[in-house]
Amino acid sequence: MPIPTPNYHPPFNITRASHVILTVKDLDASYNHYVEILGLIQTERTADTLYLRGIDERAHHSVVLRKSNAPGTVDRIGLRVFMDEDLDKAYAHFNEIGTPCRWVDVPFQGKTLHFEDPNGMPVELCARMDQAESLHDKFQHHRGGHPKAIDHFQMPCQNVTLATQFYAQLGFRISEYTDSDDESQLWGTWLQRKGNPHDIVFTAGKGPALHHFAMQSKDASTIMHITDVVGSMGLEDIIDRQPSRHGIGNAMFVYFRDPDGHRMEFYDAHYQMIDIDHEPIRWPLSNTKRSSIWGVPASRRWYFETSPFTGVERHQSEFPGEPMTLEKMFGS
Repeated sequence: MPIPTPNYHPPFNITRASHVILTVKDLDASYNHYVEILGLIQTERTADTLYLRGIDERAHHSVVLRKSNAPGTVDRIGLRVFMDEDLDKAYAHFNEIGTPCRWVDVPFQGKTLHFEDPNGMPVELCARMDQAESLHDKFQHHRGGHPKAIDHFQMPCQNVTLATQFYAQLGFRISEYTDSDDESQLWGTWLQRKGNPHDIVFTAGKGPALHHFAMQSKDASTIMHITDVVGSMGLEDIIDRQPSRHGIGNAMFVYFRDPDGHRMEFYDAHYQMIDIDHEPIRWPLSNTKRSSIWGVPASRRWYFETSPFTGVERHQSEFPGEPMTLEKMFGS
């Protein structure tokens, strides 16, 4: 099947993945995980919410942790638009095509618009946030993996083609994709607005849900360092997938799970995908090097355990097939 064609003149200008809002049980435990161990920066703390950011980020927050009696869910992912007028254009566009949307007030953000995409995933758009100090040259604050900035989100969903068509019409371009070996059905799409391989990723699975959010790391040695730190502290159980290199995107990575089960990726490098003649890269589903070019598969829990969106019903994709997992490879 042909992959969806991007709209090069979208109705409004989305610029990048911006922030994620997660629910947690214990703010102190979450602070210890994200700040003391992994190295995010706390911008603000209220009675029920932690606002965190990377060392390069000047926006007030990119990771929001909200205390909840039903922890382990995701309230929303956030995308930035370029200007406030893009929010008005988005509101008009969504009303024209029948996509539910509404204006909301969000602390530390400017004008904010909520909408639900065709698979039911809740998203918020904003153009402005309160500003904080970039700490990229304040090395005394560089602890743990000292992540630089938020990079992307990956979400399993019931219908990858439907999701891809929707976001392609909003200007997202496909950098890489996975489909069935006979090219008849999309399994996953890597979509970008900021000119690197991805801001959002959709894969076939039970969703909508959040598989992970990713933070940029300085380099591969920093990824190895934070893995060493976690191991030396006796916290190897929070490592959800050991360091390796993706085929798709070609970056080094390591994944961690927080106390509520949310998954965060450290991710080290990008190529540019800006030019109009940059063709998407195809990965057949049978090519397992798309996940790791070193040939080491992930565990079954990495593939199938996700964070549901708060109050949103999930539906299973009908895409057939089972991934290669550690359990399959080693018979356990």
